[in-house]
Amino acid sequence: MATQLSRTFSSQGNQRKFTISVWVKRSNLTAGQSIFGSGGSGNYATNMYFSGETIRFWNYFNGSYAGQKYSSAVFRDPSAWYHIVFRVDTTSATASERMRVYVNGEEISYATSVNPSQNQTMEIGHTGTHYIGGYGTGAQAEMCMSHYHYCDGQSYAPTEFGEYDANGVWKIKLEPSVSYGVSGHFLFNNDASVTDQSGLGNNWSVNGGTLTKTEDNPSNVFATMNPLTNFYQNSTFSNGNNRIVTTNDGVYNYNESTLGMSSGKYYMEVKYITSTRPTSDFARFGIVNAPSNRTLNTVGYGLYEYGYYTYNGKIVNNNLQTDYGDTFTDNDIIGIAVDLDNNKLYFSKNGVWQNSGDPTSGATGTGAISITPASDNGTGFYFFAGGEEDGTYGVTFETNFGNGYFGTTAVASAGTNASGNGIFEYDVPTGYTALSTKGLNL
Repeated sequence: MATQLSRTFSSQGNQRKFTISVWVKRSNLTAGQSIFGSGGSGNYATNMYFSGETIRFWNYFNGSYAGQKYSSAVFRDPSAWYHIVFRVDTTSATASERMRVYVNGEEISYATSVNPSQNQTMEIGHTGTHYIGGYGTGAQAEMCMSHYHYCDGQSYAPTEFGEYDANGVWKIKLEPSVSYGVSGHFLFNNDASVTDQSGLGNNWSVNGGTLTKTEDNPSNVFATMNPLTNFYQNSTFSNGNNRIVTTNDGVYNYNESTLGMSSGKYYMEVKYITSTRPTSDFARFGIVNAPSNRTLNTVGYGLYEYGYYTYNGKIVNNNLQTDYGDTFTDNDIIGIAVDLDNNKLYFSKNGVWQNSGDPTSGATGTGAISITPASDNGTGFYFFAGGEEDGTYGVTFETNFGNGYFGTTAVASAGTNASGNGIFEYDVPTGYTALSTKGLNL
């Protein structure tokens, strides 16, 4: 979500030695997205941010740069959590140890690397205003954050905050043994609280935007809609890539989920918000076997695409329409249940399964749409998908892959979910789960 936090410290911290460690999941991959920013009086500032797809960390002192670290690698995976550590010790006699950036436990390669002078002052830890998720008036970062540590007066290696598991995957250390000094703090320890959990009481305030809790975390990554496969669609993504506004430029197309499914049973919900078409709704939601790569390609156009059509309630597959269920319109919530163990597909409207469907009926497939097995669909996967059917008009919809929100609004009354994975508006059918890394391994 687009959010900015701020705090003005009453006590001076260490401006030559500190560590910031944070886990980040990106949403907006184009505009500058600040992780941390602060400026003193005059031409003094420190900023740590994504500049498009790269990471930048600079210190500006008395009108010129006094330390710059810009990554040569790009970080553009919207389904990944990145552990980023900004490590500073300008007291070090070794120039390369004065300003470092790590991602997932490894120091990054630098396209630009200018080490600060020994004992250089950084614009952090002073008694001026500091920002998380932005830098100054109006700036709000669109990203998720978890386990945000600021350790004042300490230069810590990333191994203090993360470690490799038995499979070689970098993961969070839930209880790092670190010191926070005077102005240090610890935020987002499995919550969306701005209360400092370091014990120092350095609490923050929401300075702009909306701060919401997400089920998505570095240990369980949930699907979102995918902004990387958006060439023809040119849709607008927001709210963690779960609110989609399609264009009305004459190209009708769809967007799809970041994660795919090859086996198992999965459930998600999509809230149809509105259409710019004045007389009727033209949108389709369902599953596809591959990212959209053609113009004039709505959900259901292809052989391995299955879409539920707002306009007439029909199922569309291979560009053929079959009678199925009710039409739907503004603010209706469509549930999609995919059973890839029995190759069946079901849709619900506001909690009522269409065509008298029963997603728990297994191979019988009561009221189901029969689909081609993933192993035979050309890619081996299906993706949740949605978009417009008439390119003359745009549509807006919001997806809930288990985070418990449509846009910035929490579900009204969470349904049951025996899998314990994800929060949804309506009951999740028994045996189904959210499309997430945990769900894929249940």
